[in-house]
Amino acid sequence: MSIFWSSLLVVALAEMGDKTQLIALSLASRYQRPWSVLGGIFVATLANHALASSVGVWVASRLSAAVLGWVLGLGFIAFGIWTLFPDRVEEREPPGRWGPLLTTAVVFFLAEMGDKTQLATVALGARYHSTVAVTAGTTAGMMLADGLAVFAGTTLTRVMPMARLRLIAALLFFAFGLTAIAASLGLF
Repeated sequence: MSIFWSSLLVVALAEMGDKTQLIALSLASRYQRPWSVLGGIFVATLANHALASSVGVWVASRLSAAVLGWVLGLGFIAFGIWTLFPDRVEEREPPGRWGPLLTTAVVFFLAEMGDKTQLATVALGARYHSTVAVTAGTTAGMMLADGLAVFAGTTLTRVMPMARLRLIAALLFFAFGLTAIAASLGLF
């Protein structure tokens, strides 16, 4: 169960202020059908993160523990640095003929390719060797963060500034990275 909660926390915090969260906000305001938009986010995230965590588990099975520890450690630290810099969303007009569910699923799936939350899911899959628990946790984290964007919109930043959320996410990535490196050195 700790794999689920760790994955949820990492991705939920990393998603705050991410371009896909901004896309969720944009699509929700465009279509005014929050449940359809959230359904599209769920479908896209589940498919994307199942693929990403599977790749992570596969990569982990091919590398020695020491090499994997360093790769994961440096990767998590890089994600932490990346998280400190806010994303900007390029405004594209999604095709209107598909409706909110399919449009959101397609746009979200493509936007998540190579995104820090997808790459973090690969790293979490490699670290924990569990496709199911990591996919469940990261998908729940995305739904939490993007659900806030869809339903709460800009009022979230009144509760906590986006800069503080990014800092918390970055510190979490740094902690995961340093822990992975320390474990590869035999310190744990």
